[in-house]
Parts: sequence; C-alpha cells; structure tokens
Amino acid sequence: MSVFGTEEVEFIKESLVDEAIDALFEKRFATLLHQCLNCIKKGSSKEISLASRTIGLLALTVGPGVHAQEILKESITPLSQAFNSGSESSKIISLLNCSAVITFVGASGPEEIEKSMQIMWQIIHPKLGSNVIAIKPSAPIITTAVSSWSFLLTTMDGWRPSPKLWQESVTYLSNLLDNDNRSMRIAAGEALSLIFEMESLGKFVAETKGYIDSSALEGNKTKDRFSHIKGLKGKILNQARDLSMEAGGKGSSKKDLNNQRNMFRDVLEFLEYGYPPETTMKIGGVALQTLTWSQLIQLNFLKRFLGGGFAKRMQESEFLQDVFGFTPKRRNLRMYKSPNSVVNKARTQQLNKQRMLSEGRNIGHFAICVGYEDS
Repeated sequence: MSVFGTEEVEFIKESLVDEAIDALFEKRFATLLHQCLNCIKKGSSKEISLASRTIGLLALTVGPGVHAQEILKESITPLSQAFNSGSESSKIISLLNCSAVITFVGASGPEEIEKSMQIMWQIIHPKLGSNVIAIKPSAPIITTAVSSWSFLLTTMDGWRPSPKLWQESVTYLSNLLDNDNRSMRIAAGEALSLIFEMESLGKFVAETKGYIDSSALEGNKTKDRFSHIKGLKGKILNQARDLSMEAGGKGSSKKDLNNQRNMFRDVLEFLEYGYPPETTMKIGGVALQTLTWSQLIQLNFLKRFLGGGFAKRMQESEFLQDVFGFTPKRRNLRMYKSPNSVVNKARTQQLNKQRMLSEGRNIGHFAICVGYEDS
C-alpha cells in the first residue's frame, strides 16, 4: 500500500506541474497575442509589420487547435482594418502573409478560408465600393496577394464558386501574365496551374454548358461566358509558351529570367500533358518531396515566410510534417520506440510544452525589444 501511495503522490505532483505549465503557456499566449494586436491597431507601419509576422509565427508554433482558432478569430478584423490605414508596401505585404498563415493553420471550415480569400482578392483586384485599399496596389503587393490567395486555395479542394467569379478570377490572372513584372507573372502562373490542377475550370466549363442546355433565360449572355472561358485555356497555353522562351532584355536579371523560364516550362508541360512538377529538397538528410502544384505552392509560400528558419521548423513542427508527409530523423528513437507507451507520451507532452514556452519567450522578447527600439 505504501508503494501505491507513493506512486499516487508522484502522479498528483506531475499533474500539478502539467497544469502549472499549461496555465503559464495560456497566460503568455494570450498576452503576446493581445500585445501584437494592439500594435496592429495603433502602431506604426514598422510595428504593424513586425506584429503581423509575430502572430503568423505564433500560429505556426501552436499548430491547429483551439489556440490557432482563437488567433484567427481575434486577428481577422484588426488585420482587415489595418489594410485601410495606409498603402505602404511592406506593411500590406506583412498583413497579407499573416492573414494567409493564420487562416491556413486556424480555419475550422471553408467559410473562414473563403472570407480571407475574398479580402485578398479585393486587394488583387479592387473595385469601387470595396473597403480595402482605395488606390491601385503596387506590383509587390499584387504578387504577395496572389501568392497568399493561391496558398489558401490549396486547402479548398471541391470549392465551387459562382461562374461569374471564376470568369473574373481566371481572366484577371491571365491578364497578369502579360504584366512587365516577372514575380507577378510567376505568381499568376502558379495560381492558374493550381486552378487547372483542381479541375475547377473544367468543372466550371461543364457546369456552364449544362446551364446553357437547360435554361433559355440567359440566352446569348451565358453562351458568351461559356465561349470566353473555353478559350482561356488556349490563351494561357500560348502565354506560357512565350514566357518559357522569353529572351532577356536590357537590365533584366539572369536569375529571375531563368526562374520564369523554368516555371513556365513546368506550366506548359502540365497544361499540355498533365504532368505537375516534382521537386525534392533535403532537410537534415531526409528528402522532402512535392508531387503536385498544391504542395509546391504550399512549400514555396512557407519557405518565403519562414526564411532561414524553415528547415528547423520542418524538423520540429508536427503540423508542418503532416502537411508535407515529412518524417525527420529522430535521435534516440529506439529508447522511445512505442508511440503509445506512457513514457513516450509524457516525454512528448513535456517537450512540446517546453518548446512552445521557449519559443513564446523568444518571440515575446523580440517583440518587446523592437518596441523599445522604435520608441
């Protein structure tokens, strides 16, 4: 009985420690989030940019679940309002990246994802009466908005927008392929490839044709829309072919030109033969592969957002590992071989809590230091 009593006491002690760690993390999490949101509401452009990035990193740190959902719920309105507080490119780009990341991690359904995508599309293609950015956005803003929109579209398999919306979005993205800015052309090409990969355009054409056959009310208007959409793929094929062979002009970057050529060769091969690009990168000696446009767009976006920290995050984040089907090398794997063992579960929970607390302190310290530097 004394042995069982000792074990029970130890169990209670461990439970109390776990509860204390949970409470501490909850407090730090809420404090950091609200400090960042306050910066977005009242800070300078630099402070808004840094706070936006911190919120995105916080969402990736906590991973999917109640905390990520809270981040999205608390942040989406302040972020949307901040788009109207000025048109400085660096600030708008940070807000777009943050919106994309917190939606990607924290959205609990397609409605929340579509809401964020609509905000991004209003920035890409502003209309009269829109509450987002009244002036024409710069090329870097449009490029980031298209990339962010595509990043979220990767999560919307089976999304069925209205025929009018598809016509508008595909036509506009096709027009961007004629823009002078290479980064914008590449972003538009990725978005269009994703749309074709999801077979959304094909489904739309079929639905529109069916609508023509079953309805006499729309008449020539619907037939014109069907003909327009049907001709878009041919136009995009020709654009991709031209961009894959474009000659370098005066002052053009050879690296950027090669990136464009290679990307549109992939687009052309996909549109003509149905083969998406396959990529491989090594992280800690383990290959991370992408086999679809959707995976490639997710990888490119997260690499840009995380920068030099991407490899470390991939090795530590179970969420990112699940996204890409990546299994990193783990030390001492034999010691904790059974994933269902009590020892392994306890160790995993403790390490996760310690890592989240550590990253929370680091991000919090960074944010506070930046605040002092700006003041």
